[in-house]
Amino acid sequence: MAEIIGVRFKEVGKIYYFDPVNKKLNAGDRVIVETARGIECGVVALANKDVPDEEIIYPLKPLIRIANENDLNHIAENKKREKEAFKICEKKIGEHGLKMNLVDVEYTFDNNKILFYFTADGRVDFRALVKDLASVFRTRIELRQIGVRDEAKMLGGLGVCGRPFCCHSYMGDFQPVSIRMAKEQGLSLSPVKISGTCGRLMCCLKYEQEAYSDLLKRTPKVGAIVRTPEGKGVVVEVNLISGVLKVKLDSAPEGIAPAAFKVKEVKLLKDGYIRMNKQELEELKHLEEQ
Repeated sequence: MAEIIGVRFKEVGKIYYFDPVNKKLNAGDRVIVETARGIECGVVALANKDVPDEEIIYPLKPLIRIANENDLNHIAENKKREKEAFKICEKKIGEHGLKMNLVDVEYTFDNNKILFYFTADGRVDFRALVKDLASVFRTRIELRQIGVRDEAKMLGGLGVCGRPFCCHSYMGDFQPVSIRMAKEQGLSLSPVKISGTCGRLMCCLKYEQEAYSDLLKRTPKVGAIVRTPEGKGVVVEVNLISGVLKVKLDSAPEGIAPAAFKVKEVKLLKDGYIRMNKQELEELKHLEEQ
């Protein structure tokens, strides 16, 4: 076991462990630590706690100090510089005729590097742009191409539910989301209905998948052969949430609507399966991309 503090460097970014060096800190405290990028200022997300050694990547970097007033003023000044750097970079992108969309600019705490985040449809040769920016800012320049999910996480906004993006408000890392999840949850596979503002599958599909997977284990699928109180039949419609099945009875005359039964009222004789149309999957594959 080792005592650690968990520090975030972005509002809803990943939490990194550091050695508190026998100092007691509270969630929300601003601290100065050394990272792979150099000296950075972060926010304590996890107060002092003991964690198993297997959860720690050694060597554990020590806390340098609790951020003081000078540090906070320096961060505020960097924020102003970032806004100015954004305008300059956008202008330079236009001058170089590059097909890229600038998303965000970030100064490292020690001002040894400026990071420019951008999106683009494909690869971009930005070597000339980097040289141009380096001559303006007189420091190290790094351009990072990010995906549309990362863009949404950085910029934020409102989802189709009317609430702030999950990725911007509390999600530390993106979870894999697939077309199969949408299919198993009985959703329409229309891209408009299952994709978020970023144009990729909605992250919330992942939240409910565990519950749907459990229900699918206990619920006959469409095409299943079941025995009901009124005889044998084939399941033609399933409502996983309500647990109601619509069954076309073998004994029912042609044209008669399927009968409705609760899952507990039927006995499964042969289960069906969820069909995944290959052509449909291929057409929607881009929704799973990062």
